[in-house]
Amino acid sequence: MSLRWKMHQLPVSMPPERGGGCLFRLRFTTFAVGTVCCPLIGFIFCVIWSLLFNFQETTATHCGVPNYLPSISAAIGGETPQRYVWRFCIGIHSAPRLLVAVAYLNYYQGIHPTRPRRCFFNFLFNVLENICLLLLTFVSSTENHGIHKIAFSLFMFFSLSYMFMTVSIWKKSRRHFSSEERRSYSWKYRLAIFNLVTFVLALVAFYLHNEHCEPGVYTIFSFLEYLVVFSNMAFHMTAWWDFENKELVVLSPEEDKRI
Repeated sequence: MSLRWKMHQLPVSMPPERGGGCLFRLRFTTFAVGTVCCPLIGFIFCVIWSLLFNFQETTATHCGVPNYLPSISAAIGGETPQRYVWRFCIGIHSAPRLLVAVAYLNYYQGIHPTRPRRCFFNFLFNVLENICLLLLTFVSSTENHGIHKIAFSLFMFFSLSYMFMTVSIWKKSRRHFSSEERRSYSWKYRLAIFNLVTFVLALVAFYLHNEHCEPGVYTIFSFLEYLVVFSNMAFHMTAWWDFENKELVVLSPEEDKRI
C-alpha cells in the first residue's frame, strides 16, 4: 500500500487528489502546537522537580553565593530523572518539528514566490536551530561542557536569525494580511524583540555573577534564561494562527485499497 502525505490549503501547487481512502487526518494547528508543547511540558517538569527534590545540587554556584533558581543546564542535564524526561521530550518533538519547518517553507514560498533564496535560508535556520537543540540536549554541560557551550551558542544564533528573518518575510506582505495574519505578525515581532532583549540581559547577569559573585545575581540570570526559552516556544506557537485552516492528511490511493 502506498501512502501520500498532503497538507490541505497550503498556498503551493499540489498534485490533484485522485480519490482514495483517508487513513489519518489531523488539524495542522493541533500538530504544530502539540509539537511545541513537548519541550514546554518537559521544561516545566524539569524546573519544578529540580526545585522540589534537587534544590541544593541544581542551585549550587561556583562561588557558593545564595541562589534560588536552577539554570537551564542544571535543570535539564544535571540530575535524573530530569535529564531523561528532557531528552525524551526533545527527541519526540524533533522529527515533527522538521515537518513544520517544511510546511513553513512551502507557506513562505507561496507568499514570496520571487524570493526563494530568502525562504530557503529561513528554512535552513529553522532546521539548524532544531539540530543544535538536539546536540545541547544530548550532550549535557556536565558530560562535555565545551560541546554543550558551542551547541547553545549556535542554537541562540540560529534561533534569533530564524526569528528575525521570519519577521522580515512577514513584513513584506503585511498590507495584504487577514486579521489572523496581522495578529500572527504582531506577536512574532514582539516575541523576537523580547527574546533578543532577555538574552542580552541574561548575558549581562551571567557576566556580573562571574565577575562579582553577588547573592541573587545568578537567580536573575536563571529567570532571564527561562524567559528566553518561553519566548522562543511562544514564537513557534504562532503556527496556531498561520495554519489555522490547514490539515495534515495521510491518503491511500483508491487503486491500493484492495491490498
